Amino acid sequence: MQTQRIPNYRALVAPGNDPKPPATWIVLTMILVIATTGLVYELVMAAVASYLLGDTVVQFSLIIGVYLSAMGVGAYLSRFVETDLERVFVNVELATGLLGGLSAPVLFLAFAYAHAFGFVLYGLVLLVGILVGLELPLMVRLLRDTLELRELISRALTFDYIGSLLGSVAFSLWLFPELGLVQTSLVCGVLNVLVGWLGARLLLRDERARRLAQIQAFLVLCVLGAVALLATPLMSFVESRFYRGQTLLHREQSEYQRIALTEHSGTLSLHLNGNLQFSSDDEYIYHEALVHPAMLYAHERRRVLIVGGGDGLALREVLKWPSVASVVLVELDPRMTELFSSEPRLTALNNNSLSDPRVQIVNQDAMVWLQHTKQSFDVAIVDFPDPTNYSLGKLYTEFFYRELNSHLSRGGVFVVQATSPLFAREAYYCIVETLKAAGLTTATFHAFVPSFGEWGFVLARSGPLEQQVPLPKGLRFLDVERLHALFVFPKDMQPVPAVPNRLNTQGLVHTYLSDWQGLN
Repeated sequence: MQTQRIPNYRALVAPGNDPKPPATWIVLTMILVIATTGLVYELVMAAVASYLLGDTVVQFSLIIGVYLSAMGVGAYLSRFVETDLERVFVNVELATGLLGGLSAPVLFLAFAYAHAFGFVLYGLVLLVGILVGLELPLMVRLLRDTLELRELISRALTFDYIGSLLGSVAFSLWLFPELGLVQTSLVCGVLNVLVGWLGARLLLRDERARRLAQIQAFLVLCVLGAVALLATPLMSFVESRFYRGQTLLHREQSEYQRIALTEHSGTLSLHLNGNLQFSSDDEYIYHEALVHPAMLYAHERRRVLIVGGGDGLALREVLKWPSVASVVLVELDPRMTELFSSEPRLTALNNNSLSDPRVQIVNQDAMVWLQHTKQSFDVAIVDFPDPTNYSLGKLYTEFFYRELNSHLSRGGVFVVQATSPLFAREAYYCIVETLKAAGLTTATFHAFVPSFGEWGFVLARSGPLEQQVPLPKGLRFLDVERLHALFVFPKDMQPVPAVPNRLNTQGLVHTYLSDWQGLN
């Protein structure tokens, strides 16, 4: 097929001047780039919102819906551009590069400083969406004299859809895991600015306008470059706003979550996605309550499974039992187990439990791992973060509990951390009802952990629950008297009506978020 050419706009004003025009593939590549970056901006803003606000499905659904609607508004507004199409297109690209490129750092800063985070978030979604919606109609109109309309529309839309596919694949498999959200938005901003710079060279007829646009492109690149250079200290500063009064010892964006380790007056705290996971002052209360009742009620305790608990603290408690011969710890995020098996302050906290020769560490999704393993266990400790989103919510479903129970030996027991029966009462009893729906006998108990308040747990097994052995030595919190007190609930933590959490609906996530948001 003969290569088509875009018109030489400089030749239109200088008929005697006819430099070699660029091939159509250059313009179609520009369409590919703007489609790719447009989708990535959408995913970046949705990911930031889900990180900071929780409830991934809701945040992605709302932001994608608003973004697509804004693109429709941009496409409609393009009809009012009647003159200077080339200059408008270049300016749109530069504005898209600037706003889209700065979207992630601006949102993180807004969350740290502004109470009206939602206004900033959806304002950015609308503005970037409108600009992205303007791009393709303007580009098509610029090419309308070059190709037959049918050929033009088919090529433009084909490259637009291919760009969307590239954006989604690149974001999930490379950009986000390797660069993080801030650098991803900045890289895409640079790509948009380069398209604007190239558009100025190819499309602008006036030499002065062309030079001005190129200077503008250079200035925007300088802004994006400066923010890129400052990205690490910027995010450290933002994180410090999240953890006021605390020293930030370690911060990283793993493939799965934001990990932050802070210190204040000798107290270490772990935060995942901004949520406190433990404080070294009182974590022993939580972990002793989580582990030892399950070990007491099991008929045997030679083979133990821990799902979650990549910090090694529940594992530390399990290894206090001399009868334990092997432990499998399944933690999705390898950076958690690497950090807590290498950082001296953390290995001191977990008694170097992750390096114990009896321990096998598996970095995999717990639900997937359970469906493929043939191992059975006497005790299982379920120490997942709270069900703040549907990726976590699936690990609190009837399906998951049935699968887990199928890997217990005869007389085996498992325990689930189940959020607060005081502050998230309906969510707590939703977990209880889910275990019952899975055909399990349950026993509910709770402990007061100063960093969190009242916290709830649930024991579960196929048969009756009866204590088998006494507590081990060396515990700081539990004794016989306190053990029995754990199973007594005051009036304000008594059961309330709740429905089981199913895999296809995951009502627990909505219930959990409603319970906690009701406290604010």
